[in-house]
Amino acid sequence: MITIAGLGMRFASGGRAVSVLSDVSLGIPARQFVAVAGPSGSGKSTLLGLIAGLDRPTAGSITVAGREITRLSEDALARFRLDTIGYIFQSFHLVPTLTAAENVAVPLELAGERDALPRARGLLAELGLGERAEHYPVQLSGGEQQRVAVARAVARRPPLLLADEPTGNLDTATGKQIIELIVGLNRTLGSTLVLVTHDPALAAHADRLVTLRDGRVVSDEDTPSSHPSPPQGERAG
Repeated sequence: MITIAGLGMRFASGGRAVSVLSDVSLGIPARQFVAVAGPSGSGKSTLLGLIAGLDRPTAGSITVAGREITRLSEDALARFRLDTIGYIFQSFHLVPTLTAAENVAVPLELAGERDALPRARGLLAELGLGERAEHYPVQLSGGEQQRVAVARAVARRPPLLLADEPTGNLDTATGKQIIELIVGLNRTLGSTLVLVTHDPALAAHADRLVTLRDGRVVSDEDTPSSHPSPPQGERAG
């Protein structure tokens, strides 16, 4: 699903080049749930933004669903994101002048799909927000806003779901609900999920944990959740 080869990213800061990512190479198969962890400033969010095509790397290549996105034009990249990627931000990024249903309908309308608003309302109802569909973001709690953001991200059933610290602005209980929602939806959709987090409890839900430090991959390992315990009375061979 995702192939990252020799990825590098540099920014100009104070008249000098600062390296954010250095020689990152990863392969992520379809349907895998990968958590990307590491200390603040390790390059986690930069990596996710590059996978989404929100930025272009200064070195290396990224191939998503068979297409090398680092070679696409801006127009082709925008269409590719619309058709392939759902993105969940830490700070929701809802349009304040649109209702919850209208926010969820945005990607459907951009894709020219019919009945975008009724479909958006139906999806919100499935996520327990049916009665909040006509409310504006300012009228919703943080947890409700993030549920709307999740609904918007999955509205077109994207094969790739990206989440950048999706519980970072939420209390522990609400954050747990959001993670259960994202993981549950991801399993239902059968999509690939790449999630950036600094929370070990959240990372434990993943099939695989990739850890960055100073812009480099320092560990890449399966998590215990990817190896379920055998049924009681049986032993792993």
